[in-house]
Amino acid sequence: MPVFEVGRVAYKTLGREAGLACVIVEVIDKSYVLVDGIKVRRRRANVRHLAPTPEKIDIKKGAKTADVKKAVKAAKMEEKFSNRMKLDL
Repeated sequence: MPVFEVGRVAYKTLGREAGLACVIVEVIDKSYVLVDGIKVRRRRANVRHLAPTPEKIDIKKGAKTADVKKAVKAAKMEEKFSNRMKLDL
């Protein structure tokens, strides 16, 4: 089972969005994935800048932003995606 797969919830660890939760929408290659979330803009992210969690959301590969937001609400994870987590790295 790959760590970075479509639907996996992860936290961004670097940059202005550090500490915010996102969902992996597409795996580009072994080093990059496409992420999206409620407070995270849809963009390419280096896997070294992500901290995966055990949670997974049921979405299709390449899902649109609106579909990701609906899936987050269906999984009842709005609070997790709305708050910034303090990272101790």
